[in-house]
Amino acid sequence: MRPILTALCALALASPALAAAPAKPAPAPAPAPAPAKPAAKTAPAKTPAAKPAAPGAPGAPGALKIANFDARNSDSIIALFAALGATAKTVSNKDGQVYLSVETPGGAFGVQMIGCDAQAKGCQGMALFTTFDTKGKEVTLAQINDYNRAQLACRGLMTPDGKPSVMYAVMLNARIPADELRQHMGIWQGCLGGFNQFTRDPVNYLSQPHS
Repeated sequence: MRPILTALCALALASPALAAAPAKPAPAPAPAPAPAKPAAKTAPAKTPAAKPAAPGAPGAPGALKIANFDARNSDSIIALFAALGATAKTVSNKDGQVYLSVETPGGAFGVQMIGCDAQAKGCQGMALFTTFDTKGKEVTLAQINDYNRAQLACRGLMTPDGKPSVMYAVMLNARIPADELRQHMGIWQGCLGGFNQFTRDPVNYLSQPHS
């Protein structure tokens, strides 16, 4: 910032008074007023220090601490679900594909991990999926295609036995931390809620804008 120099000069010119009579002596100056007493010191108000948000508080979730976490390994994914309040267990491990079943307070879904080794580790991708019972209401393949055109992350499918299903996929690598996968789980929860609304009334759902 460029310095700004300001010079202020005040000049006062006084002319001597012209008088016929001799000038009278100036009156004695009035006594100077007593100096003002210093104001009483007031202690500065103390501002309470901000307390750090507790782990899990809204807007400031605590970091997940999972020992030896590796997003490519099924045991780490099982531990992640446990940290999020769900129960996951291995259903099968065959031909490089690991299937998990997950139970949550809100319902159940499956997890398919692909490109895994014989120890269910080093997996290259993961898909979360579930099917919906339409309770007699028809959901057509054309409507599922329309659903997919309105979605960015969630994918609707029709199973071989004609049931609507939704899936969310994530590519895996060793650099993905547990907190990042927790965000993916949040997206998956949104997929479940949106697809549930879709299967209840496909025509009404597709008539409204969705992101």
